[in-house]
Amino acid sequence: MKTILLIVSLFFQYSFAQTLTVPSYYQKDENLSRDLQKIVNELDLNKNFDVGEDGIEQISLAVIDISGKQPMLAGVNYDNFIYPASVYKMYVAAEILNQVSQKKYSLYKTYIAKEPNVVDRSKQIDNDPRPLLKDNDTVTVNYLLDLMITRSDNSAANCLIDLAQRRNIDSLLHTYGWYGSEVTRKFLKRKFEDPGYENIRGTETCALHAADFMYKIYSNTLVNEWVSRQMKTLLGRQLDVSKLSTGLPQRAMFYHKTGWFAYWTNDVGIVVDGKVKYIIACFIPLEEELALPKFKILSEKVYELMKSKN
Repeated sequence: MKTILLIVSLFFQYSFAQTLTVPSYYQKDENLSRDLQKIVNELDLNKNFDVGEDGIEQISLAVIDISGKQPMLAGVNYDNFIYPASVYKMYVAAEILNQVSQKKYSLYKTYIAKEPNVVDRSKQIDNDPRPLLKDNDTVTVNYLLDLMITRSDNSAANCLIDLAQRRNIDSLLHTYGWYGSEVTRKFLKRKFEDPGYENIRGTETCALHAADFMYKIYSNTLVNEWVSRQMKTLLGRQLDVSKLSTGLPQRAMFYHKTGWFAYWTNDVGIVVDGKVKYIIACFIPLEEELALPKFKILSEKVYELMKSKN
């Protein structure tokens, strides 16, 4: 009976999820949107991409200028929902920190990793010295958080999704109106999923929700100041610097989360370089080896565009 109720609940939750509203605290910058559209056109990203059995997909790009008193929003298809790959691990981290903030447990609570959650057979970042999680490893929540964000560890993510519980993650996301960005899946094969989740749609998000998430971190309003600053610290230690990072000056600080899988390559974060301050969320439905050169150019051009505004 519990499984049936869960399935019914999930059906109603996700069937009518993708009603997108731009928050009122943003002012739309149409000129910046036109400039971003030109960049997308120049990189041949303004088209439909064939993503195999998932059909046709388009880029989802949002930029928020946070250098002034009011955040200015621009983008290309920022309302397009798309598979975020590992980017959605940042949503999981937010709910874990929310629960820690509520004193449900501490960052140093021990957790025993178990099959089938332990899925990684190789490291996402080869030069990271931390070993792969194994069945029955005892680690802390803090260790799992760092693995999940900085190395994008799938095993750590599966453990933390179980600890946080998907319904709680989604409840947090819905608090801010991010309907359609629910965390529906763990990072494992469907046959190992929990009852009620075996046949659910894949996780999606859009550039607007991801960028708004980063804006709340920047403004210390994601749950509270403690959660926001903890998130910023984790994102600032990101080990994957192969995407938007490649187009930024070395002196720039980039707090971000990346993701890549099959046809999708993504990066979302906060860029801070003196007076140049902006948030960028970019989801490209393209294999990583093809997307990386485009990420570099797009990042360079967006940075120069934002620099010219200051």
